[in-house]
Amino acid sequence: MADDFSQSLTPPVSPFAADSFCDMTPARPPCFCCSETKEDPTGALSPQGYAAGGSLKRLLLRLDPAPAEYETDTVEIFGFPWVTETALVESTKLLFGLFRQKVYRLESLVQSSSHDFGQAGNLHYEAEDLRQQCVSFLQYVKVFLHRFFEPTCSLDTSDSHPYEELEAQLPSALLEEVFGITLLVGRLKDLPANVQSAFTIANPGKIFPPSWHLLHLHLDVHWSVLEILHILSRKMQGQVVYAHQFVNLTGENLTDSSLFEEHLCSLLCDLTALAMGKYSKVRPTEALSSHHYLCSCTKELWVLLMHLLEYRNKVLHTQSFWSYMNSLLRPLVSGKPAAEQFSGLPTHCKDPLGFTWWLLTHVAMLGQYSRSGTHQHEKHLGENWTFVEELLKLSCNPKGGVAEEQCLSAVGPSTSAVSTLWDYYSRNLSASFTVPWLGVSGMGTLCKTPLALFEQARSCCSPAPLHSPGHTQLYRSANSFHLFLRVLALCLAQDRAGGAPQRQIKGRIYSKFSSKKMQELPEAGLMNFLLLFLVVARQMELEDVASRACELLGYLPSNCPPGHRTLVWRGQLALLLLFQERGLDVGAQAGWLASSFNETAKEFYDKTTDVSRRLALWGPLGSYLEGVAEVFETSSSLNLSEEKLLNEGFDWLLPACHLSELNSALGFLQIVLSQLRRVHQRSVQSAPASAWAPGNGSVVKERHLAVAAALWAHFFSFLRSLRLSQTPPAQLADAAAGFTLLAFDLPGSAPQDLQPNPVQSIMQCFGWDDMVLPALVTRYLPHLLQNSELVSSLSRDSVVSGSAQSLSVRAWFRCVLQQHLHKNPDGSDSRTGRAVEEQLLELTRLVLRLPEVEGLLQRAGLQPPASRTEPTAALEIFVKAVGGVYSGLQVLSERSAMVTRALDYIGDIMKHIKPSLVSKSQEGLQLAYWAVGCIVKHWSPLLATSKAQQLLFRIVDGLLLPNNLTQQDKALRDSLPLYLQGLSVASCVSQSQGAYLKQQLRSVTRRYLDHFLPASPSMGVISNHPVLLGACEANPTPRGAALRKTILEVLCTSFLQFKGHAPPPRLAAVLMFLLELLRRNSDSDPALLTVPLPSLLRCVMLVNEPQVRKTSTDALQLVVERCAAASTEGPSDQMITVLGSFVGENEGVYDRQVYSVLETVAVLDPSVVQALIPNLSISLRNTEHKRGLGRNIALRTAYRKLLCLLGESGQAEITSLEAE
Repeated sequence: MADDFSQSLTPPVSPFAADSFCDMTPARPPCFCCSETKEDPTGALSPQGYAAGGSLKRLLLRLDPAPAEYETDTVEIFGFPWVTETALVESTKLLFGLFRQKVYRLESLVQSSSHDFGQAGNLHYEAEDLRQQCVSFLQYVKVFLHRFFEPTCSLDTSDSHPYEELEAQLPSALLEEVFGITLLVGRLKDLPANVQSAFTIANPGKIFPPSWHLLHLHLDVHWSVLEILHILSRKMQGQVVYAHQFVNLTGENLTDSSLFEEHLCSLLCDLTALAMGKYSKVRPTEALSSHHYLCSCTKELWVLLMHLLEYRNKVLHTQSFWSYMNSLLRPLVSGKPAAEQFSGLPTHCKDPLGFTWWLLTHVAMLGQYSRSGTHQHEKHLGENWTFVEELLKLSCNPKGGVAEEQCLSAVGPSTSAVSTLWDYYSRNLSASFTVPWLGVSGMGTLCKTPLALFEQARSCCSPAPLHSPGHTQLYRSANSFHLFLRVLALCLAQDRAGGAPQRQIKGRIYSKFSSKKMQELPEAGLMNFLLLFLVVARQMELEDVASRACELLGYLPSNCPPGHRTLVWRGQLALLLLFQERGLDVGAQAGWLASSFNETAKEFYDKTTDVSRRLALWGPLGSYLEGVAEVFETSSSLNLSEEKLLNEGFDWLLPACHLSELNSALGFLQIVLSQLRRVHQRSVQSAPASAWAPGNGSVVKERHLAVAAALWAHFFSFLRSLRLSQTPPAQLADAAAGFTLLAFDLPGSAPQDLQPNPVQSIMQCFGWDDMVLPALVTRYLPHLLQNSELVSSLSRDSVVSGSAQSLSVRAWFRCVLQQHLHKNPDGSDSRTGRAVEEQLLELTRLVLRLPEVEGLLQRAGLQPPASRTEPTAALEIFVKAVGGVYSGLQVLSERSAMVTRALDYIGDIMKHIKPSLVSKSQEGLQLAYWAVGCIVKHWSPLLATSKAQQLLFRIVDGLLLPNNLTQQDKALRDSLPLYLQGLSVASCVSQSQGAYLKQQLRSVTRRYLDHFLPASPSMGVISNHPVLLGACEANPTPRGAALRKTILEVLCTSFLQFKGHAPPPRLAAVLMFLLELLRRNSDSDPALLTVPLPSLLRCVMLVNEPQVRKTSTDALQLVVERCAAASTEGPSDQMITVLGSFVGENEGVYDRQVYSVLETVAVLDPSVVQALIPNLSISLRNTEHKRGLGRNIALRTAYRKLLCLLGESGQAEITSLEAE
């Protein structure tokens, strides 16, 4: 074919064309392309397309289709050079013949293409080149018609130039060729399946099959045909163009306008058929997100058709786009035969009415595209209300069978349409309007709270932008009644000033409700009624609509079901939210609602009310609490009479509540309290210093005081009645803390019985009273102590700061001691117990940050650990700090004041620990003994004072010397060392009761030495004896030595006394204890060491049991050696005195045993026994004299044996004895 149409055979071409061949190729013309376009409903159209490329705008503005192209003398078309200004006139049939060949070639590529990936690239580029040649030719035709073609008037053919004759025939010839092109490409709907499948090809990159190129060439041809015919008609300036040859051959008329009309209708019909095929696969939930076009190219084609037809309608007064669409779709929904020009539309649509709504919706959305292909908010397409209203009437027909949701998404603000819709919905107001495809989830249409109802109405009045997620998901979130409300809101918003259309709609709505209809409404209908009036109220005069709504709700019977009452209250509260939003006073609405609430609360309180009835009544009552809480939470000023919602109904409601109901009520109370404080603080901070002067600020404060007064009047007294409950609700502490902070912010609002210091009065009730359970205190006090302003205020007040902080410390102290009371009887953790532990941790942290406590810790040089401080560890640190500060004071008045403060900190500690003493909880018992033991040890000088000694006596009598010891063994064993150490110090420093305290110390020591001493010697038991542990020190101190001396004295007087020759009971264990006591402490004072010496000497002398003898000998050795080591200037006087007494006591009875014992001592310290030689010799002679038998050889032999161990002194005495 290339040989048939070579350059040499083309007369119009210059012989030098080949030299400038590269300059003849024009730029790429616009074409349909979706290869680089993202699927975005609001995204711009393809930049290569007709709209974004400016082709559509130039067409409608009568501008050159390609002003920068075809400026050279020649142009390349289908690979051949042609004279630009004459080619179309001189070679019309030839050019169009070449066009057909290229189309045939592209079709052959489609038929012969395979799945060979190796050939995919070659096929793509060849198909793309063929398509570009065809599109470029069509672009040339448009440019030629606009730029080079001028219609000629009828001339004398004899004088005309041959070119002029050809030019005069061009319109008719071109019309015939264009008609031939339409026959060549055929209809879109008739394309083979393998070509139509290219609509759904996912973007594979830059390579496409030939079918994709052929399909998009068909789209280019269909649009270019309309462009060419439109330009031709414009150039002919109203003259009708006839296809003369076609007329002569067929006898049928073919004009430019008829061909435009026929081709347009066929194209609209085919696009609709393609959309119909896609609709059959669309799920109902995806109706708004699934578009009617198959790819962005068909989307652009819809946009091009819209703008072209709207332009022709305005300029040429032809049919509008919607007129064509209505003519196309009307037969489809009516079931009548289609018009002849739309005969190709399929008749097997599964849901004609639903499809029509769906198509109209999405086509209308495309009206927001401008001529430049960009998405804008304003519409560029005319309205179609006439046909929409026809569809509405068909859809609202009970036999219509179409879902309301499918039609309402297309309806806009038209008074007539809204009236039609309201007639339908007023008849079906009680229907549930469930969404079929949402299943069970589509049935949950009742708004659970007033705020949800308010937000639902607001969403209906503020529709989401087109194509936004909120818009496309409407089918998943809204039923048809909600969609109707959106339409209604849009219609009412058109005339905000209350014009005739608005008043007409309002009148129609009011007229549909009567007392009978209101009484017949079920819950679903009542909810729809409330939502309807909320929407109308938002868009119109609020007071008028609210008044009408209340009037209609007043028709409901007084004994209506609780479910109805719940909905009514929600609706009323939602109206209150709307009043608040507009800054209008809610007093009238709140008064009506409060009256109804009061009556219901009375019935709830009535003892004769049936249990099932009470359960049902809690529904509306609980809903009222939720709703009023939302009213307060959403208010920014609380100056619109909201206090009327807090009425005497709560006086009836609160006492009648069970635990779960009471928790709900207390949760509501906390919300109101916190919101009142938040709003009040914000108003104070935002106002100048003189804001509370008469004026607006004064009014605001009065309103806040009114709200506070309502809270005090109807809630606080009930809370106070619960404070001593053994099972207080968990949120009681939170609510009480809220009232305390309210009293801090608005002290004048508190009742008279709390004045003049309401904060301290409330804290006394809920935090400082010893009768209040720790579970309540530990949750209450942290709310207050973490408020830095409140703590600072308490610290600044010189009258109450000390007592307030001391009382808070006392409360914390008591809670630490009683923290185990909330455990289960078996000792396991309970939910309340775990909560107390967590709350006590926070309270501990805050108490340690109190200014008074921080000051004590700093003065004592103690700091709590930076990490989490356990309450017991913090208690020990605090007790040490108080004791350390007291010990460092020198001034008597300061010491006396510190004693008073310390006693304030712990309060009546014996009363605090009494529950632990009588309970079966070992943990609580151990904690009580340990805590009091810490106080006795670290506060011993303080407790020895006259102010505190009575407490010390009570501690000794109550904890250490009770009548019986049943459960206290473990607790006493662990904490007894603390008591012994403290009592020892107290007995030494007490000025008035020292002797009594020493006596008590001996009694305690005696009792627990005996109690914990094993019957048989056991090193494991004795080494852990609590008395021994309390007496041991790594480095001896005077205080420790005093305690050990007391213990030794008790041992000697109570446990080492022989009855004649009989040893005391448990002698081996006692001696083992004594030896361990001496061994563990490195005492060197002979006065202390010689205390047990007489008993040890007697044991060595009289007891021959091996273990006793060994233990006593070891102890004797330790005593003698330490005394010897301590006596650097000669033998120890104390040792000499004790040994002398020992010799004198046993003279004449145990003389030989005495010598044996002294031999043991002489081995260890001969000097001590040497000092006794004179006394021993005198004693020997006295014994012999008393017996009157002369010398006692056996006795003298034993004595001589002892003297042999005493060195020279002994030898001298032996010589003296032998010389007698």
